[in-house]
Amino acid sequence: MAYVDGFLIPVPTKGLSAYRKLSKQAGEVWMDHGALDYKECVGDDLTPAGVTATFPQMLKLKRGESVIFAWIVYASKAARDRIQKKAMNDPRLQGMQDCPFDPKRMLVGGFEAIVDMAPAKKPPTRKKTATKKKGR
Repeated sequence: MAYVDGFLIPVPTKGLSAYRKLSKQAGEVWMDHGALDYKECVGDDLTPAGVTATFPQMLKLKRGESVIFAWIVYASKAARDRIQKKAMNDPRLQGMQDCPFDPKRMLVGGFEAIVDMAPAKKPPTRKKTATKKKGR
């Protein structure tokens, strides 16, 4: 079953375009090294009625900050460990030291999937080629 790294990140709203650029670069690195999926989402509906613990509360969100909810999917924890090591050593990430958020406030965790409803990826269909019958 799949393994997922999950992230909650408070990002200054005025820095979202810089964050998006960084995120796209990082996503390409992780996917190139074998991640199955890479998603980064910005919070939109974060205070639903009746919910007592919200993302903004857990992150101690400050005025002018947005919540990023992100995840990376791997085939297994072993695959995650291997891919993460390669990604962190990838030269494309070396220029990303100027983070548009405070990494000390980021929430991170690894999760083993216990239910996965994603449709199975179908193998590419082969084009049928006409076969010539041999004459007798």
